[in-house]
Amino acid sequence: MSRQSFFITGTDTDAGKTVVTTGLLRLASRNGLRTLAMKPLASGCDQTEEGLRNADALALAQSMTEPMPYESVNPVALEPAIAPHVAAREAGRGVSAERLAGFCRGGMTRPADLFLVEGAGGWRVPLNEQESWKDLVTALQLPVILVVGLRLGAINHALLSAELIQRDGCRLAGWVANRCTPEPMAREDDTFNTLCERMPAPCMGRVPRLTSDDPAAMAQEASRHLSLPLSGV
Repeated sequence: MSRQSFFITGTDTDAGKTVVTTGLLRLASRNGLRTLAMKPLASGCDQTEEGLRNADALALAQSMTEPMPYESVNPVALEPAIAPHVAAREAGRGVSAERLAGFCRGGMTRPADLFLVEGAGGWRVPLNEQESWKDLVTALQLPVILVVGLRLGAINHALLSAELIQRDGCRLAGWVANRCTPEPMAREDDTFNTLCERMPAPCMGRVPRLTSDDPAAMAQEASRHLSLPLSGV
């Protein structure tokens, strides 16, 4: 099977990008596919004996089938849990779409059937004073999967994000609904049905509130509620 590559974005921070990304990796693995994933830019990293480490990037590394050094999974790790471009500026590190694309191209040279790139925050989160994630996705020509956090405002956030992704000249390959709050939002089924009617791409799944806090267990559970955007799978 030829390589399939996708960029994972969300309607907002904490919409559930990592849950969905790791779930897709687990699902692909069960279908006999070799998988790799990257979070090229991450803020909110913890200082460890091995250096800065990001929980989302560690979850990706744990869920993919092919080995890759942490520094390749998350080449730009920033400590403050703030907007990445602000964290990079405070750390004196230059971040550009082309630099991140170079890191991703390095990962894409490794053998795998499915390659996922997870962003930080939503589609319009800045990388620097001029660029956002759309510049990285354009450089890599990646189709986009949008994770929609099911909470108040989801319909507006999802439709605006989908519209902007397409207006930016990128392809929306699919979207996933994810319950990101402990309790279901009011009229959650109605919200989901409205999104199914209006989103300009197929729904790839609806992930309920997961019962475990363990990243591996969460990925496995999420995978049962997802479908892969791959023909024949």
